[in-house]
Amino acid sequence: MKVPEYARFDAIALARLVATGEVSARELVEAALTGLDAHDPALGALVRRHDELARRQAEAVSPGSSPLAGVPTLLKDLGVRLAGVPTGNGTRHLQNGASDTSSTCVQRLLDAGLTIVGQSNTAELGLSYTTEPKDLFPTRNPWDRTRTAGGSSGGSAAAVAAGIVPLAHASDGGGSIRVPASCCGLVGLKPSRGRVPVGPVTGEAWSGLAGNGVVSRSVRDTAAALDVMAGWEPGDPYAAPTQNAPYLTAMDHAPGRLRIALSTDWSAELPSAPACRAAAEDAGRLLENLGHIVAPAAPAFDRDAFRSAFLDVVGAHAFTDLNAIMQAAANRRWAPGDFAPAVEAIAAHGRDAGVEAHLHGRETLQRTARTVGRFLVDTDLFLTPTLAQLPPKLGVLDDESEGVWALHARQGAFSPFTGLANATGEPAISLPLFWSDGLPVGVMLHAPLGREDRLLQVARQCEQARPWFDARP
Repeated sequence: MKVPEYARFDAIALARLVATGEVSARELVEAALTGLDAHDPALGALVRRHDELARRQAEAVSPGSSPLAGVPTLLKDLGVRLAGVPTGNGTRHLQNGASDTSSTCVQRLLDAGLTIVGQSNTAELGLSYTTEPKDLFPTRNPWDRTRTAGGSSGGSAAAVAAGIVPLAHASDGGGSIRVPASCCGLVGLKPSRGRVPVGPVTGEAWSGLAGNGVVSRSVRDTAAALDVMAGWEPGDPYAAPTQNAPYLTAMDHAPGRLRIALSTDWSAELPSAPACRAAAEDAGRLLENLGHIVAPAAPAFDRDAFRSAFLDVVGAHAFTDLNAIMQAAANRRWAPGDFAPAVEAIAAHGRDAGVEAHLHGRETLQRTARTVGRFLVDTDLFLTPTLAQLPPKLGVLDDESEGVWALHARQGAFSPFTGLANATGEPAISLPLFWSDGLPVGVMLHAPLGREDRLLQVARQCEQARPWFDARP
């Protein structure tokens, strides 16, 4: 299959071509690898290719066995394992040593007949909203290669936006699916906590803040991938509310007339850029035209306390992770210079703040979740910009010249909205509904716990009203 033809189709359409025998899974792998040869040298989307592994996987595909059988994809090189290859987590210390097992969500992708052509670049340990790991190389935005593709799933997003693969695995602990989806003009759904397993090796990712999903170019691809990956497994610390029907089926049901709260700014201190504010307002008008009720509103909670608590929780995990990595790599604890300064600063904060701050931070996030949960009893969806700023030039979000805490403040001003859904455990989706100066500008919808179906239904309405699939960098 020629690459220009391959890039015209979403994942479900490609799988249907495999099911009818018009193309083979092997031909799709070769098209993806050709796309890698053409685009990845300029983008830096992949850290590791699996040409022969993907070819072997393609030979074992049973056409038509799932809505995604035969589709090439990528794994984010962070937090999930593929048996027989390393998981590098964006740091030089973990680039060697093959995993002896595959993560549950990865195995589910393989069982559904997807083929894994490589592993995508990520921020070091997922601790940045830009994918510029100091030990490796930056990932560039396909729409403007001088700009960030977002983080920490930037490699996956850049590859999908460039047409290398139609969808790719991603993960999200503070916005790492939705941030790059917004930067690269994609659909990015963070599922409900417990919807997609993080095991069996990981017990709980970042105290429940982090989970797995995909970035894609179509709503139906996101729905189909969620159907494949979703489902509790024995030993999971969380279980999402039961889904009543496959998401691919539920997606096309009318959601009814919904009450949607609109907020364009995180706070007076962290206002959104005009283009991001305009994106959310434009989405509100679109949703009104689709029959929904949109009104200004937002849950009331202490924004500063929330941000501090989030840092306390993530810092504690970063401190633990850095020590565990260096213990495995060099039989010692972490020391300055082992990791990027910004990563070390987060870990040092977790170390210095201590256990009490970590536990207090968790309690603050949980209280916030109760506030937002009550807000979403009388409000069906919460609409905001995905990001408060357009994708900046490479180096801006990772600039340490003014100190690491100025850097973290800069990242927080870039993406203040996304962490809320991680704290609440509720699902949220970024949609590419707006453009400014040739760049995509995402808008985000946040739903009550377990209501991925509602998000996908509204996303599908928006996609049909304002198609974005053929927008290409």
